[in-house]
Amino acid sequence: MAGNFVDVATIWLHAGKGGDGAVSFHREKFVAAGGPDGGDGGRGADIMFQADDNLSTLMDFRYKRKYTAENGQNGGGKNCTGRKADPMIIRVPRGTVVKDAETGQIIADISGDEPVVIAKGGRGGWGNLHFATPTRQIPKFAKPGMPGESLHVTLELKVIADVGLIGFPNVGKSTLISAISAAKPKIANYHFTTLSPVLGVVAVGPEASFVAADIPGLIEGASEGVGLGHDFLRHVERCRLLLHVVDVSASECRDPKEDFEKINHELKNFSAQLSQRPQIVLGNKCDIATPEQIQEFREYIEGQGLTFLPISAATRQGLDELPGLVYQRLKDLPPVQVFEPTYVKPQPEQNSRAFKVEKLEDHVFSVDAPWLERILAGSDVEDYESLQYFQIQLSESGILDKLVEMGVEEEDTIIIGEYQFDYVF
Repeated sequence: MAGNFVDVATIWLHAGKGGDGAVSFHREKFVAAGGPDGGDGGRGADIMFQADDNLSTLMDFRYKRKYTAENGQNGGGKNCTGRKADPMIIRVPRGTVVKDAETGQIIADISGDEPVVIAKGGRGGWGNLHFATPTRQIPKFAKPGMPGESLHVTLELKVIADVGLIGFPNVGKSTLISAISAAKPKIANYHFTTLSPVLGVVAVGPEASFVAADIPGLIEGASEGVGLGHDFLRHVERCRLLLHVVDVSASECRDPKEDFEKINHELKNFSAQLSQRPQIVLGNKCDIATPEQIQEFREYIEGQGLTFLPISAATRQGLDELPGLVYQRLKDLPPVQVFEPTYVKPQPEQNSRAFKVEKLEDHVFSVDAPWLERILAGSDVEDYESLQYFQIQLSESGILDKLVEMGVEEEDTIIIGEYQFDYVF
């Protein structure tokens, strides 16, 4: 575990339900019978995510996992529309990627400054004003609001940096980033030093700089020479250039060539694309290395077509030229990667008035049709015109024909959601 650093979290989002439409009639002194004036319900609240540079982990989402937005206000009389609910804004560290928890598809990459809608609030229901016709002048029903979107999402923090420092623990990455930037990572002489990515801005000139990240190395099993922890490799994914730091002095009795190969093997196992990312290899601790060690490693690295720079983060040897070298290389590379959405929202069935009829037992039928239940919820079942409107929906949708086909008889029981009716020819 990486201390209190949390870079993955799974949460549930429930956008607000739309407000219900109102059943209301115009009342005015000396006017015998006013018409319908029920207003529409307000839209439910969206759930939006916004980048916050004051946050660096997803720790808050370990303790709160369910987010429910406000419902829209119900409609009122005098054609008053219910108030639209204000959006719920969830703040996350910049670089958080929101994925569908079931499919792993990317919903959004929260890397910009503008808030991003992740779950949309439901539409408000129509008031009875909408249902007035020349033959139905007193509609005593309205539409309920639609439910908001519900999503089960995984949040993954992928640090945003131009340059990523990679390599085994204790090779001097933390010392290096503190030497070339204002970052102040904890530095200690053991294998469990950096437990979370550390970002630093490296100034090259008056208006020239880049962002570097000290990417955590081995966390568990470091003393056994296990490769880079995959839990942390996601933070290298955005980096345009990798600074591969190797202890060229072999001060910990490890072969620098083997270290270099093991780290690259881990990169390749995690992502073939990541293994192709440009690298500059930094031979650190050259102040305590022999000239033969440095030369042998230089020939090995340059033989692979890579740039090699001997440095000493502790004595600042070679560090003056490093920022300029990195900045010039970055000029030729594409900008920081932003992950494009791949999520496809489940589409409603082509027939939005889909239904399923089952015969539960003799003389008892069940109709499964959520859209019809919503109509029922907004109807006055004691009112003739409401029931007439409901009957039209039954007929036009094909439900009545299906019941007849399945042998329904007069006074059989029809169950629709929480409602029961007797079938009448």
